[in-house]
Amino acid sequence: MPARDRLPARPGAGGASPSGRPGAARKGAPRRGGTARPTAGRPGAAVPDQLVVGTVPLLARVAGGLLLLAGLVGAAAVFPTYLVVGGQPIGPVAGPVSALVALLAPLASVVVGAGLALGRVPRLGLAYASVSGALAVGRLLIEVHQGRGSTTRAAVDVLAGERVVTSSVEIGAGWVLGVVALALTVLAGVVALVAWGRTVMEDAGSLDPLRPVLAGASVLLGVGAVLCLALPAADVPDRVVVDPATGLETVVTAQGPPGLLERPGLALLGGLLLAGALLLCAVTAPSLRPRLGAVGGLLGVTVFVLASGLGGLRDARHSPDLDWTVTGAGLLVLGLALAALTAVAWRARASAGPVATDAERFGSAAQD
Repeated sequence: MPARDRLPARPGAGGASPSGRPGAARKGAPRRGGTARPTAGRPGAAVPDQLVVGTVPLLARVAGGLLLLAGLVGAAAVFPTYLVVGGQPIGPVAGPVSALVALLAPLASVVVGAGLALGRVPRLGLAYASVSGALAVGRLLIEVHQGRGSTTRAAVDVLAGERVVTSSVEIGAGWVLGVVALALTVLAGVVALVAWGRTVMEDAGSLDPLRPVLAGASVLLGVGAVLCLALPAADVPDRVVVDPATGLETVVTAQGPPGLLERPGLALLGGLLLAGALLLCAVTAPSLRPRLGAVGGLLGVTVFVLASGLGGLRDARHSPDLDWTVTGAGLLVLGLALAALTAVAWRARASAGPVATDAERFGSAAQD
């Protein structure tokens, strides 16, 4: 046999290796009984969205515990009597559907708060707690006005789906528990803001290419939500009265519930703070790092807007004197759109780009 036919095989060719074991030198070959692992140096290999989580500080777990407690108290607040207006007890729950609507935000706080208290994906929970706490400040002032200061200027209002005249108001257990839940939410948001900079959590930046698009869409949806909140989600419709003698039709405008920025005193301040906080949270949520931090911020805005839209629909279905308004339907549509943005941020785990091999990096360095 010629000498060139007796040349030794190259390592890795035909499954041979310098040690004589077939296939031992095949780089990237799957292990026996297992699956192939991706090679980091392969040209065009995808960068996995690896999440790096450091030691969760105690303040973050405290914020999660406060948010969990706020959710539990808020869930308990929907069942007792909310207020007694003119001798008529009012409660937010009139059936299973209204109970589900009233429990949407408290249950979300319970789930996210429990995860944060356990130290799982801490910045998601911290972002949600911060957004919820910022939105709860204005709501807390409005609730205090409803229970304590609404009798100073008697007016027509809609409380828990009931159209009432606030001439005499007595607080109930549901109102007390609701105020406590909002106060705990505000406290959880403050603790979460303090713990944010002390919490180490980072990823490969898979959401970075989508952040400008998410930020622009979130701002538009936030502005739309503020405009929709300025008017009641359920209002008293106008009536057409026909004069039997002349047959002349006259439109009679009935006094409905005041808008968010039409309330007096402390409630007006709460409405202004709520509108400003909603717009600010919609602007900043997509920029939070890492990707799950943006998911938590968008989730907090989504839960609030969606609960507001569903609350208007619940009030309109519960009371025969109220109709669901265009702004109420707009809140529901905007809430669903924000939920879609949150889902996009959650699913954005694609590669940020190909990874160069060691040979390519060394070659470029040699050319320089």
